[in-house]
Amino acid sequence: MKWSEIAIHTTNEAVEPISNILHEAGASGVVIEDPAELFKEREDQFGEIYQLNPDDYPEEGVVMKAYLPVTSFLGEAVEGIKEAINNLMIYDIDLGLNAVSISEVNEEEWATAWKKYYHPVKISERVTIVPTWEHYEPVSSDELIIELDPGMAFGTGTHQTTVMCIQALEKMVQKGDKVADVGTGSGVLSIAAAMLGASKVEALDLDEVAVQSAKINVKLNKVQDVVNVSLNNLLDGVTEQQDVVVANILAEVIMRFTDDVATGLKTGGYFISSGIISAKKNDVKNALINSGFEIVETMTMEDWIAFIAKKK
Repeated sequence: MKWSEIAIHTTNEAVEPISNILHEAGASGVVIEDPAELFKEREDQFGEIYQLNPDDYPEEGVVMKAYLPVTSFLGEAVEGIKEAINNLMIYDIDLGLNAVSISEVNEEEWATAWKKYYHPVKISERVTIVPTWEHYEPVSSDELIIELDPGMAFGTGTHQTTVMCIQALEKMVQKGDKVADVGTGSGVLSIAAAMLGASKVEALDLDEVAVQSAKINVKLNKVQDVVNVSLNNLLDGVTEQQDVVVANILAEVIMRFTDDVATGLKTGGYFISSGIISAKKNDVKNALINSGFEIVETMTMEDWIAFIAKKK
């Protein structure tokens, strides 16, 4: 399959509304190249490693990139995106250069070009994520090494939302637990749960590409006897009650299925939810409480929130 990369040179102020426009146009993910990332001070509580190349960022403003499949409707979709972005000026949003460019990429090129940004990262006290193409020597005897080839699912395990999920799993998963991972992506959270002692993990995702990527990573880490990867919508059809449910997905989706999670959890079980932008913190918190959860811990990393909630 061929894909078209649409790149928009804009401002920080316009990032959120343009992201929404791109998602509504059918983009499954948005890449943001912000030069401010080069100068940001970062906490390294667990020895996180950040290696950023200035050549990959614009000198000023922000470049946003998204990928759309090349179809007969592509031109119409791009014109719709341009029009929607220009309409943001009505709301006094500074669009900066507002330069839009289109280039064609092959799926294979798209799936491998980003690998240069991805290196071994220690993201919790015990878990280190290592890309399959990198060599890594463990620094401690109890270190858990997750080898990952995210492929087209783009779950590298190093995003703040994923890091918080793994740190929460490390705290909550007990030996023999049953775990459901909703929106598994590359499978990294399911693999972590298995390595932390879970006896059975259901790795669920709506995206066929993610399911295939997760299956590969599960086998790569030799946890296929514990982790079952399947194409599934949220917790639909999962009848066995779980000890832990983890979901690193959009806040809007989390709020829609908190009742289903409560039903699918054993009493005293834990729901780890992440993917929550700070502006949605109280909305998600209220949804959890209304579904009978007690908030055990609220985790924050930059602009992202994760909750550990216990079923009463």
